[in-house]
Amino acid sequence: MSPPPSPFPLEGAGMSGGEEEGMGLIKIFTKAHCPKCPAAREMGVELKKEGVPVLNYDLDTIDGLAEASFYSILSTPSIVIEDEEEKELISWRGVVPTLQEVKQYLFRGIS
Repeated sequence: MSPPPSPFPLEGAGMSGGEEEGMGLIKIFTKAHCPKCPAAREMGVELKKEGVPVLNYDLDTIDGLAEASFYSILSTPSIVIEDEEEKELISWRGVVPTLQEVKQYLFRGIS
């Protein structure tokens, strides 16, 4: 039995799946019993409708926890915006920003 693939990228390694050329991505970290998390998940749905790559991580799973540890996520919901080189541009931890705020930073990161 082979080990499962790594749930998070290593420095310098390309991501598998969800990667779009020329645009960064948004990672949303949530838990089932988090009162603010439904709003964060809904924001992700809206952004996906607009063609923005969004990855959702459930901190109630081992894979979600592994990805969260990579970003030192300690509260939910947490939203991380990365540029196309997987560098963190900005993050919100324990709060849900407005859709306008997220778009402002997302499109600022596109060069």
